[in-house]
Amino acid sequence: MGFWEKLRASIAKRNSLLCVGLDPVPEKIPSRYGSVAEFGHAIIAATAEVACCYKPNLAFYEALGTDGMAILADTLQAVPSDIPVILDGKRNDIANTADAYARSAYDVLGGDALTVNPYLGADGVRPFMQRAGKGVFILCKTSNPSAGELQDWSSQGVPLYAHVAELANQWAGDGEVGLVIGATYPEAIAEIRAQYPNSWFLIPGVGTQGGEVAPVLRAGLRDDGFGVLINASRAVLYADDPARAARELRDTINRESVSSVEQSSVDDQRVRIAQQSIDRLARGLFESHCVQFGDFMLHSGAHSPIYIDLRLLVSTPALLQEAAGHYARLLKGLHYDRLAAIPYAALPIGTAVALQTGDPLIYPRRDAKGYGTQRQIEGTFKAGERVVLLDDLISSGESKIEAIQPLVAAGLVVEDIVVLIDRQQGGAEELAQKGLRLHTAVTLSELLASLERQQLVSGEEVARVHQFLASYRRAGAPQ
Repeated sequence: MGFWEKLRASIAKRNSLLCVGLDPVPEKIPSRYGSVAEFGHAIIAATAEVACCYKPNLAFYEALGTDGMAILADTLQAVPSDIPVILDGKRNDIANTADAYARSAYDVLGGDALTVNPYLGADGVRPFMQRAGKGVFILCKTSNPSAGELQDWSSQGVPLYAHVAELANQWAGDGEVGLVIGATYPEAIAEIRAQYPNSWFLIPGVGTQGGEVAPVLRAGLRDDGFGVLINASRAVLYADDPARAARELRDTINRESVSSVEQSSVDDQRVRIAQQSIDRLARGLFESHCVQFGDFMLHSGAHSPIYIDLRLLVSTPALLQEAAGHYARLLKGLHYDRLAAIPYAALPIGTAVALQTGDPLIYPRRDAKGYGTQRQIEGTFKAGERVVLLDDLISSGESKIEAIQPLVAAGLVVEDIVVLIDRQQGGAEELAQKGLRLHTAVTLSELLASLERQQLVSGEEVARVHQFLASYRRAGAPQ
């Protein structure tokens, strides 16, 4: 029986998704246990009825010195034969060294599965993945506070941890693969589950590290009620009564699992992820004063209860990067050769987007240079190339149509326009009449709803904006 079959059988037998971590720290072990090995035996005996698997962390045994591996081997002998063991070593190296790590974990220690670090790429992971009957859990989004320093770095609007999940599933081919995702990041769990509905997740961080069972299960459970292993180490090992602590946690997981399966589906998760993304953007725009409420005189002389100024994004680099991620995600579905940004608000946005996507950027000048090259369009391009036009927001479509004219005159093809905010004042319809497609990260209505939901603005303020926009549309006046 291979690891995944053994795991499913153990889950069914014990009606449990609880993984008990074995992280022995001699200073914390109660005095009633004579040794680390005795402690390990006692924990396994106390929890074997409710633990679907065990996860010994190799570091804690290695820290015991020359006797550590012998203690680990002795501890593993106490694990019932029908309960799989996931060795937590986070191993990885170049191919032949990775093969040695695989022999150590699988052949010497007899582990059923291993946690693996993907940082060295496919050839560093392959020796672990190719072992018939063995399981692999790839580090994806770890539970520690500084995980985002590397794992949240994005390319084409996709964070590194999501790229890791994609690669892990590619490496697995037709086989199964597990991902390690921390309980402290339920949004990431939901995001990866929506993309990979069949993968198994090993989830540390519940309890001592601050992760909560219910959000994790809502985000990570598959539609069949499986696919998630909730790991608990310190919360069980050093409890006054480890058997009771493990049983109560197993029962909590089961109770929340039933509720989560009833409430959740992959489509629901996608909607939730999209909403969370809009909420982050809306809050950022509000707190950076890119979106303000009050009494503002517009160019037309009318007074507006809302003012949107995305030129302020340049003063908040993290928010500019997040906004660029929204553009990058919209661009993924489009066919184009270059990006073009409209001066001036969209120029820094376009630069940020180009840095994320790796696409070349050009921009049409408002007036041709009267000296030097006398260019109307800055940047390099070739006639016949397809260009996506970027701008900050859209009210009417007039300024977009004007910006396209020099691009088309230079022989470029423009059919798609991407903006961050659609003010819903007829711009999309005006562009459509010219054969142009508008792609928007968020509409003004969605932005207002998010701000109200997060209690950043009052319902009265939102109502005033909607009333103003409705009267403005009826008057047919552009902003």
